[in-house]
Amino acid sequence: MKARAIALVALALAGSRCAVGPNYSRPALPMPPQFYGAEAAVAEARSLADLPWWEVFQDPVLEGLIEEALRQGYDARLAAARVEEAQALYGVARGALYPGVGYQLGFERSRQDQFVNRDGNVETKWTAKLGFSWELDLFGRIRRQTEAARAQYLATEEARRGVLLSLVAEVATTYLELKELDTELDIAKRTTAAFQSTYELFERRLEGGAASALETARAEASLGQVAAQIPEIERAIAAKENQLNYLLGRPPQPLPRDGVRIPLPPDIPAGLPSALLERRPDVREAEEQLVSANALVGAAKARYFPTLTLTGLFGNVSPELGDLFANGKTYSLAAGLVGPLFQAGQIKKNYAAAQARFEQGKVLYEAAVTNALREVSGALVDRTKLVETAKQRERTVKAYAEAVRLANIRYDSGLSAYFEVLDAQQQLFPAEISLAQTRRDQLLAVVDLYKALGGGWPIAPPPPAPAPAPPGDR
Repeated sequence: MKARAIALVALALAGSRCAVGPNYSRPALPMPPQFYGAEAAVAEARSLADLPWWEVFQDPVLEGLIEEALRQGYDARLAAARVEEAQALYGVARGALYPGVGYQLGFERSRQDQFVNRDGNVETKWTAKLGFSWELDLFGRIRRQTEAARAQYLATEEARRGVLLSLVAEVATTYLELKELDTELDIAKRTTAAFQSTYELFERRLEGGAASALETARAEASLGQVAAQIPEIERAIAAKENQLNYLLGRPPQPLPRDGVRIPLPPDIPAGLPSALLERRPDVREAEEQLVSANALVGAAKARYFPTLTLTGLFGNVSPELGDLFANGKTYSLAAGLVGPLFQAGQIKKNYAAAQARFEQGKVLYEAAVTNALREVSGALVDRTKLVETAKQRERTVKAYAEAVRLANIRYDSGLSAYFEVLDAQQQLFPAEISLAQTRRDQLLAVVDLYKALGGGWPIAPPPPAPAPAPPGDR
């Protein structure tokens, strides 16, 4: 009897090494040799995304904000909790591969009716039993489900990395927009001060009869038009600070920052398109979802086949608690084979649904790859074209600044009216604003490219270097 049981278990374990259903293979996708919009193909996989974010953004204030967002941001904490949930569910699925063992303790005191128990004896029974149940995974249904749960766990981890990367990019974008608004505010205040001086000059000249009311009115209108921009910019600054505070998990409060202009990072190539498959968190997440769907196809196919379950029970029965483990030993060992005969097409339709979900996952994976290529291409074009835009805007600002200088010289020499100075100043103000916005867009293009390439590996900053030990401790 024991030999047969051992042989049955050995046979089941040997058969459980096979798993029905297709093994996963990454879909073959056509990848271009270089990104559309890149200046030239590169022979190496070196990429801007290989740099950690604290080397891309050379700004201590921004680095501190990003570190705080990664620690305290709502999105980061929520993504971490989801990973813990997926990890626990993977453990639940994996536990089905092993036997379940339980115990049973019981006490029963009874007396049968007088027709059976004429003496009225009372029976007492104490029981203590240990049992197990084990479904032997002959055709890999449980293993396929475990494989799917593991892929879901990995997909959740990639989703967390995607959240962190998006959080880094969003904090950087909001901070850069905030810095640009600071620059706009400085330009508006400086221009307002210049128009204020002009207006006061015309007022004095009007009082002395040396200027016309028309000149004074135009100077006042120019002053009011520029001065009205200051509260609007300050309102936008407060909104950006609130947005950034929310990303950091803070209540609304002012954000200290310096006025140092952030330099553009070095012009590092984007790398090879094939690297996106291993670097972009959303592409990796889509692939893990596809792995999960593929495993569930195998799990659905395994339902065509029978399941083999072993159960066992070992214990003692005694009328006295003190003799519970002395006598009355009992045991049972059973094996059951259960398989489908007629299910009205349920198994077949469930298998077809699993295949359809795999096809959906395949489409989503292909779409994620194509979208990644699109985002990288757009960011590359933006970075390249904005360089020329910045050059032309710098040229425009220099020309208008020179026009203001020459107009002042002509006015001081009596060769022209002050209208020329006002016109030149009015043209210089929007030109300076446009230049500040273009410089901001250049930095945002780097952020977009960094995010599109799946940068941020590793996403967490390195630990600070340990302080050197005192000479006496060495």
